[in-house]
Amino acid sequence: MRALVETALGVATVDLEEDEVVELDEDATLELATVETGLPRVVSADRQGASVVAVVDRRPPLMVSGDAGTTWREAGGGLPAGRAVAISPDHPDLVLFAGVSRLFVSTDGGRFWRALATELPEITAVAWDQPQSGSDPEGATA
Repeated sequence: MRALVETALGVATVDLEEDEVVELDEDATLELATVETGLPRVVSADRQGASVVAVVDRRPPLMVSGDAGTTWREAGGGLPAGRAVAISPDHPDLVLFAGVSRLFVSTDGGRFWRALATELPEITAVAWDQPQSGSDPEGATA
């Protein structure tokens, strides 16, 4: 399971299971679609199906919806201020959250979080690293 993390140094590929940077592309940037939430103070948001997670500029830093934004619940009370979020396209309960320099992973839709030890400078965006076409889909976990 890997994540793409846009930082001040470029885009890092991070192995979330090994908790290490496996590649850094200094010239790359992430181009992510804008997700409309209707919420105030949104910093970043992602949507997969009916699941929507938004980073907001307040405490707690996350708002989560399981019904495409009709209703919301607060989440992430123990997390730092957020910069970016991404929901796995294959597993909507798998969520990646980025603070200024750290990554956090939730496997239950944002209720509980695991901090990664890896620190990266000035995170601005995150995405799940999807296998390229023609690669072995059986080996993909995210």
